[in-house]
Amino acid sequence: MSGEAVRLTIDGREVSVPPGTTILGACRTAGIDTPTLCYLETLTPVNVCRVCVVEVEGSRVLVPACSRRVEEGMRVLTDSPRVRTSRKMVLEFLASSVDVSLSREFADYARRYGADPARYGPPAPPAGTGEREHSAAGHHHPPHADRAQTVAQPPTIDNELYVRDYSKCILCYKCVEACGVDAQNTFAIAVAGRGFEAHIATEYAVPLPDSACVYCGNCIGVCPTGALMFKTEFDRRRAGTWDESRQVSAQTICPYCGVGCALEVRAQDGEIVKVTSPLESSVTHGHLCIKGRFGWQFVNRRNREGS
Repeated sequence: MSGEAVRLTIDGREVSVPPGTTILGACRTAGIDTPTLCYLETLTPVNVCRVCVVEVEGSRVLVPACSRRVEEGMRVLTDSPRVRTSRKMVLEFLASSVDVSLSREFADYARRYGADPARYGPPAPPAGTGEREHSAAGHHHPPHADRAQTVAQPPTIDNELYVRDYSKCILCYKCVEACGVDAQNTFAIAVAGRGFEAHIATEYAVPLPDSACVYCGNCIGVCPTGALMFKTEFDRRRAGTWDESRQVSAQTICPYCGVGCALEVRAQDGEIVKVTSPLESSVTHGHLCIKGRFGWQFVNRRNREGS
């Protein structure tokens, strides 16, 4: 970015940033912690979670900080009563309709803004207890009147690499963006339906092995709620043996080719349980291919077989 710096005021503090910077970027420059759920530095902002909204002087409505560009002389409030009320309600709406129990980030935000999802009725029923018929080949949606029942569904397990549990999906679009032009360019998944019927789906709702998916797992890497999860983690959680306090991690380089992708390998009880890539890596920016993310099962088999 070129040109003279743009000067604006955020929470009474004058900040200077390069032209084209978003309000969120300006907030981070000023050391102001603005919450986000659907935003990620390596993905195109889609403005769907509305948790990052801020108050801009002269604007009738709250604006999304993740995509609104700064302007000279702009005056921004990030923690006004109006902003706090809006964020609180968004968090309550989400937590009252989907299972966000695996998201530490969400829990931190809920405490920060005093969100009380119980105000909108009982919690969403656990996955698999609703009346919704579900299979890998398609979906049947109940009436719009009961949002909690809309999201109640069993996890979809149609491959050995990762599990899709859309009862935890907040429709942040991160997986769609990572599968699209921002990372993989596979376009195996998209948002299907509208309103209460909106959901993440493969083309024509086919099982994942029959879709365009190449199992890079970049959708898992960006999912903030555990709606997309390594099958190794899913199986351990279901068995009650997943314990992050007993896990260790180490950084290494993927051995499969000469690109030099950075890996962060996490292990528990002597077995690798998941592999991710650091977001700040200049090579991967957090993204991997199928070999880097999933090509380690042979290590566990060898350990189990004692060879």
